[in-house]
Amino acid sequence: MDHAARGAAALNAGNYNEAITHYTKAIASSPQAVIYYIKRATAYQRSAPPDHTSALRDAETAVVLADKRGKRELIAQAQLRRAVALFGLDQWANAGFCFGVVRKLNEKETSLGIWDSKVKTKLQGIAEHDERREITVKELPDLPEVGQQENKEEKTHGKSAEVEEKASVAEGKKPEGVQTPANKIRHEWYQTTDNVVITLLAKGVPKDKAVIDIQEGSVSISFPLPNSSTFDFSLEPLFAPINSATSTSAIMSTKIEIILKKATPGQKWPSLEGSHPINGKEIESQDQSNASESVKRAVLNSASAPAYPTSSRSGPKNWDKLATDLTKKPKKAATEGDKDSKEEDDGIDEFDDEGGDPVNGFFKKLYAGADPDTRRAMMKSYQESNGTALSTNWSEVGKGKVETSPPDGMEAKKWEA
Repeated sequence: MDHAARGAAALNAGNYNEAITHYTKAIASSPQAVIYYIKRATAYQRSAPPDHTSALRDAETAVVLADKRGKRELIAQAQLRRAVALFGLDQWANAGFCFGVVRKLNEKETSLGIWDSKVKTKLQGIAEHDERREITVKELPDLPEVGQQENKEEKTHGKSAEVEEKASVAEGKKPEGVQTPANKIRHEWYQTTDNVVITLLAKGVPKDKAVIDIQEGSVSISFPLPNSSTFDFSLEPLFAPINSATSTSAIMSTKIEIILKKATPGQKWPSLEGSHPINGKEIESQDQSNASESVKRAVLNSASAPAYPTSSRSGPKNWDKLATDLTKKPKKAATEGDKDSKEEDDGIDEFDDEGGDPVNGFFKKLYAGADPDTRRAMMKSYQESNGTALSTNWSEVGKGKVETSPPDGMEAKKWEA
């Protein structure tokens, strides 16, 4: 487990000092990781006593970094931490301004109502010309070079590693462990229809000490450096869900290669990271979408399938076969020589191949002559209702899922293999 993961666990457990320690180490390895500053600011604010000054510094750093990356959700989180820190420092007008920025970025933030009330109460209790009523902050903080201290430390570590490597070569010894300075380790990525391939360019990563964690919505890599520190690389959240069970990783002499299997083949990733956390519900929804496609193919390609229960006097109807028939083109019109002889049967029998059932013929003729929206409504209502409903009204069907509605006196049950 890397320092970021340990920090998250400590934060959730209420061990805020421990969380601060782990996130500090994570920032040392990845000084541009916005979420690490947000989490450490949270830990500072929840520690006893709270350190609002340090929290404000981390929150403003996170705002600047998130703004550079154009991550709207991260900007909102960082501004919220910033506003809370300013409130804790008795800068109530400034806090109210930042809460307003949060509302502009995320109207659904549930804590804004409480904070607005607190700010209003504080401002009502001070004099009109009190300096705490003045707004002195800007939406984007004016900060010196972000991560300057962390980068300086990285450069120091990098130079030390280079000196050690040169000394080893001069003595004729083969360098052990990671040979690439931490500040020169970089990553590249590309994608195919099914996979996203990430390459971390680092020489000599020890296979027995490296930890690679691949989850449905995140990837993290951690391994020790020669200077006794730890290099941490993480992507969270990923742009889209992946299949962690079939994703793979390999540690080579000059690099680490990770192949992520897309949960949705063919989906184009514009970036490795996304702005919305990936949870089990999103992955489950993706699985259900894929399963729906499988059901559609099974319905349309099935040669024979069971007839569903029905309350019709004419007996059970094979709706699966009907769905297959609906996708077939109707037979060509009769020739002029045969037209007279088939005049009475025209319109129904040319579609009917199921014992002269006029209902089947009607539905097939309806589908064959329908516009695209009507066909979509028929297919969607049939599939989602498990064959118990068939609608032609796309404006109604398109609003949401069509529920299963079995005939009166019958009960719908899930199929258990």
